[in-house]
Amino acid sequence: MIKDILLMQKRELEKRLAERYIEREIDYKKFDNDLIKVIIGPRRAGKSFICFHILNRSGNFGYANFDDEKLVETENYDEIINAIDSIYDKPKNILFDEIQNLPKWELFVNRIQRQGYNLIITGSNSKLLSRELATHLTGRHMPINIFPFSFAEFLQLDNKELTESETKSKLSDYVTKGGYPEPCIKKIDYKDYLSVLYDSIIFKDIVKKYNIRFISGIEDLAIYLISNTTKEFSYNTLTKVTRCKSVHTVEKYLNYLEESFVLFKLDRFSYKIREQISSNKKIYCIDNGFIHSKAFGFSPDIGKLYENVVAVDLKKMEIDGKLKMYFWKNSQQEEVDFVVKHGAKITQLIQVCYDIKNTKTKEREKRVLLKASKELGCDNLLVINGDCESEEEIEWYGEKRKIKFIPLWKWLLRR
Repeated sequence: MIKDILLMQKRELEKRLAERYIEREIDYKKFDNDLIKVIIGPRRAGKSFICFHILNRSGNFGYANFDDEKLVETENYDEIINAIDSIYDKPKNILFDEIQNLPKWELFVNRIQRQGYNLIITGSNSKLLSRELATHLTGRHMPINIFPFSFAEFLQLDNKELTESETKSKLSDYVTKGGYPEPCIKKIDYKDYLSVLYDSIIFKDIVKKYNIRFISGIEDLAIYLISNTTKEFSYNTLTKVTRCKSVHTVEKYLNYLEESFVLFKLDRFSYKIREQISSNKKIYCIDNGFIHSKAFGFSPDIGKLYENVVAVDLKKMEIDGKLKMYFWKNSQQEEVDFVVKHGAKITQLIQVCYDIKNTKTKEREKRVLLKASKELGCDNLLVINGDCESEEEIEWYGEKRKIKFIPLWKWLLRR
């Protein structure tokens, strides 16, 4: 039975290896060691596909995908290894896909690594994996995070050098459709694809995994938040506008949505931890394509889509441990979209505004940045926008401040 399952998976693997591969923006040197490589990220973001190609370059490798219910029901895990040894001729390199579905996977993986196998494992649940890794694989694993295509990866689809005009045109597609690899590469309808993927995440990764009986509650919550991407929320308000029964339930469900890489929240910056915890949060979606596919009554707001793209880009860096991000708001309800922090120091304040051709709009964005700059002691001020690239020096309360303006497409390609 197990051998039959893995044989079918091998045939699927061979088909996948024949598909086009887009080189990803990751540190490939992380794969050159004997630690357990842990690839974490959203479903269908390309985690296993990257692993296929990396392992294929190094020669023979074994593969097991635990998204198969019959496979995870196996009680004797040695049967899995025996079947892999038989099918793949005793490989030293093994890829375990969606490992979080296997009960007590961390003990199994630990044992297999001690036996001399070079392991790569993937998972689509950030908190579950992180908790188990910290407990059982301390010092013996290398985490690698994979998200849907960045804008730079998205541009590789054309397989040619693009003009500035063509790059700007591609940004419009990226901001609307998002960066999930399969619909981008295969030119399939992204709305249908992402709608099916979304339902799979909600029902398979959340409802089934956590045995949620009141399904309409989490459905309401997820759709409401996706429909209000980039906006503030409080747990009390979410309890009132959805069919969730309590604030506790809302918090729990939102954690599940974050763990499964559907949404993520942003804290309001404050030097007082208690105030930071009790303040409203802002919500963002892991990919703009989900917003267009699932948001209720969504009408295109290019400014909000721009802001979400920036949030996702910063979130990748936050998960990699390169920064911490917040939003800022003063007592006059003026807001800076992103406060970027490295260690104890605030290093950048970022506003996102699609159209700053209107003088009043531009002056408003500058004024808020300057107020935040004075309060937070940061003079690295940036406005990410649709098409303006410039720098302005302004005197503010006797001090000179520079504000940089950069188009989104150029900011996304800055690395």
